Amino acid sequence: MKRKLTILFAALCLMTTAAWAQELPKKVGNVDLFDLKNEPMKLPEFGKKNLMIFYIDPQAHKQNEDFTVELEESHRAEGENLLGFGVINLKDAPLFPNWLVRSIARKRTKKNGALVMADPKHLLRDAWDLGDCNNLFVLLIVSKEGELTYMHKGELTEADKEEFYRVIEKYK
Repeated sequence: MKRKLTILFAALCLMTTAAWAQELPKKVGNVDLFDLKNEPMKLPEFGKKNLMIFYIDPQAHKQNEDFTVELEESHRAEGENLLGFGVINLKDAPLFPNWLVRSIARKRTKKNGALVMADPKHLLRDAWDLGDCNNLFVLLIVSKEGELTYMHKGELTEADKEEFYRVIEKYK
């Protein structure tokens, strides 16, 4: 009886884990989002370049700050076939007014020249079936063929960073 319960428990755990796991790569489409002035726009260069997207909840914007600084300073993820940009997940930050987050982002992008868009209603999350992104820094890679090939949610460990650098090499 104890063995049957152990096997049943193990099977349930495997089924639950499989349900949560993202099958990658998976085909995704371009998404209608907004610029920082709240004007509609699609994902830039979708289907023309590989995309590295930082999908960030404003409440977790410092979650991988050391990694983003490292990326900017090292240029390890730059290449003529790759476009990197940010998308602010406004919906999961109800305590921060959207206008304020956009205003802060506009000031920062004016200084660093980064491209940042806004997602006020989980448009990207839902269109690509990303699952729960609340309080998370989500790192995505989409090939120019329109396939989501990489996704990492939350804090990056050193092993996660090395895996990302290994993966990004083929998309630069």
